[in-house]
Amino acid sequence: MPTHTHYVVIDLEATCCDDDSIPREETEIIEIGAVLVDAATLAPGAEFQAFVRPRRHRTLTPFCTRLTTITQAQVDAAPRFPQAIAALAEFLRGKQALFCSWGGYDRNQFRRDATAHRVKLPLGELHCNLKEGFSKQLGEARQYGTGQALRRVGLGFAGTHHRAIDDARNIARLLPYVLGKAAIPGLPAEARARGPSAS
Repeated sequence: MPTHTHYVVIDLEATCCDDDSIPREETEIIEIGAVLVDAATLAPGAEFQAFVRPRRHRTLTPFCTRLTTITQAQVDAAPRFPQAIAALAEFLRGKQALFCSWGGYDRNQFRRDATAHRVKLPLGELHCNLKEGFSKQLGEARQYGTGQALRRVGLGFAGTHHRAIDDARNIARLLPYVLGKAAIPGLPAEARARGPSAS
């Protein structure tokens, strides 16, 4: 694995529905949240947040607004995906950052939107699935949601759930536990040698 100086913890929100009006393959990113974490100290640093204007399903469903608190006015005033990705690339310029997210969804959604808009993502080929890494640290097959993982280590969720920037901030708080640098309550010390792998 190439040496990286930072982790970039990313969370995405996308168009969604509760009535099958938006097929899964047609969902589009409406918010990008990213937190740079120093690889040596695991201290969170600079943050990036951008709303994104969808082009396929331009009107947010009531379900999507309730879930994310993102409004129609916010996405209507936002840049399209290529412009948002250019801004993310500028944010990451000069950083050797390993892309991390809680599960594989964010990587897959990024790829779907990048393919649809014919743009290249500024994230490299490697991805670290922190959800899998957390379960590996625990020695469990069970997959934890972000809120469940925070409670498992004795932390509360800070901010608004299903807002990309707040989710990214909370996932960054879990990074030391996933990497075995902070003790998970009730877990034997020798288990801390386990860690996630990037793929």
